[in-house]
Amino acid sequence: MHELSITEHLLEHCISEAKSRNASRIRVIRLCIGQLRGIVPDCIQIYLDMLSEGTVAEGAQIEAEFLPVKVQCRDCGQEGEITPHRLCCPHCGSLNLKLLSGKEFYIKSLEVDIDGNKSTASDHGLERGCE
Repeated sequence: MHELSITEHLLEHCISEAKSRNASRIRVIRLCIGQLRGIVPDCIQIYLDMLSEGTVAEGAQIEAEFLPVKVQCRDCGQEGEITPHRLCCPHCGSLNLKLLSGKEFYIKSLEVDIDGNKSTASDHGLERGCE
């Protein structure tokens, strides 16, 4: 259910960004989601469909890219990726890990219509976390 409040903030930010670029329509919202975040893109899409009625985001589609969980081993010092099925250092097997990434959530880009033409807004100004 936390996807509802996330979607509300996401929609608010995307509409604001679209207006600042004089966009008439948001077509696609591309998200980057860390695998530990626990966010379900299909739920965000359902809430977006409901919340965006009558806005420039009506009909927008969510595209999500899942980011890996990266850790640094406090025992061997190596960095690597882990999965929910293997929660130990991929190099030495230690469980003494420092989390480096995997909880991210940000807008990677928006695909919008500006004066009837498709445009992609994908600059670092869009890479803001949405909580």
